[in-house]
Amino acid sequence: MTRDAIRFWRNGQPIEVSGFHPRTTLLDYLRLQERRVGTKEGCAEGDCGACTVALGRVRAGRVRYEPVNACILLLGQVDGAEVVTVEDLASTGELHPVQSAMVTHHGSQCGFCTPGIVMSLFTLYHQDARPLSREQINDALAGNLCRCTGYRPIVDAALEACTGEPRDAFAQAGEETARALAELADGQDILIGNDVCFFAAPASEASLAALYAQHPDATLVAGCTDVGLWITKGMAEIEKIIWIGRITGISRIEDGEDKLTVGATATHAEAFARLGAIDPDLGELVRRFGSAQVRASGTVGGNIANGSPIGDLAPALIALDTTLELRQGESTRVLPLEDFFIAYRKQDRLPGEFVRRVTVPKLKGNEAFRAYKVSKRFDEDISAVMGAFRFTLDGRRIAGARIAFGGMAGIPKRALQTEVALAGVSLDEPSSWGDAMAAIARDYRPLDDHRASAAYRSTVARNLVFKALSETASGETRATRIIGQREALHAAE
Repeated sequence: MTRDAIRFWRNGQPIEVSGFHPRTTLLDYLRLQERRVGTKEGCAEGDCGACTVALGRVRAGRVRYEPVNACILLLGQVDGAEVVTVEDLASTGELHPVQSAMVTHHGSQCGFCTPGIVMSLFTLYHQDARPLSREQINDALAGNLCRCTGYRPIVDAALEACTGEPRDAFAQAGEETARALAELADGQDILIGNDVCFFAAPASEASLAALYAQHPDATLVAGCTDVGLWITKGMAEIEKIIWIGRITGISRIEDGEDKLTVGATATHAEAFARLGAIDPDLGELVRRFGSAQVRASGTVGGNIANGSPIGDLAPALIALDTTLELRQGESTRVLPLEDFFIAYRKQDRLPGEFVRRVTVPKLKGNEAFRAYKVSKRFDEDISAVMGAFRFTLDGRRIAGARIAFGGMAGIPKRALQTEVALAGVSLDEPSSWGDAMAAIARDYRPLDDHRASAAYRSTVARNLVFKALSETASGETRATRIIGQREALHAAE
């Protein structure tokens, strides 16, 4: 069964929309069709947060609200969800608790960014974690930029409004909304358009495999955190879009004793805790992955399949010896993640083939892992250099190493000569580390672009080798990290 319209929940009513162009964004629909102009367009690339709205979906039996960037989210991606905008929050003539707290604490000046900030705080208001710390609030607001007010009064508003149990109209209607969303989940495939121009949303993996085999020139979309920019910034005239976010079978996360298997459409937010359990450095890397809005939409498989040379996740997973499972039609195959990347924006992926799942080995008792992201801003920024290290130890000597970098080549790439130079090196003799540090220059001819010069990247990568060895030798995370400086400042206070 196939339907030619998307269906979502809006202000207590089911909404059905058909006949739209596949490139239509949720922001354009809200502003141009509904005329709900409280949701703003700022950067049009998912960075500033002025366009933030909330999507409600049923998770573990109840409705959970997540922030998304409406500017780069396709309209078709809201199928089966509740869409909440800033205009929807006030109930029976009274402001929502988050809005009221923003007024009380003078959290708004020019007001342009305020609707997006309020919506981010609305999703925080509905989170399970209580009480919230200032750090957690700062993390939730990392994707909302304000240059008028300063964040202190905004954080103060969140501390007032978001520390108790949610008691707003949305919480009161939770059971009714969950039933309504369950009724929208009819298991039908969606196809809006024709063979030349369409938005499709298969409901099963088999439907996806068949449709993609028929249209290998279509663009697959999971979270749309990158493809959205092709549309809004690159003005790409994409005519065929297949959204894979409705396929439950490839979003499953299986946590085994010695490996973690992550379905390709599992979001970074969903995979965060499990990846962080492998190693704290991996968890911190995912926490710094874009913003809360990006992590709620972007997927593990999408980040890999996109093939960016500066993607943060791929180098870390390569260092951990991760494998991919891909599917084309009825056939599947498995290959090492490092072999998936061939050249800049080119992967070992056949026509009509898609990433199905990602398998990450867990660390053994004699293995140590380190990952570092170097960027101009600490939060919500693209890496200049991202380095990941996995050392196999024999006492105080390195028996083996797997090292991968992003930002150093046209693809995420292992540092093979550096790995060889590290074999047998003593952690207690820093004077013996020089050959490995020098080998980085033979492993890479770094990118030279507006984010960083080739010389800067070479120097940083060389120093990260020393840093990884130094921290592994001491068993400690050095306070030179910004997070360490933050903790030191808090302790001093």
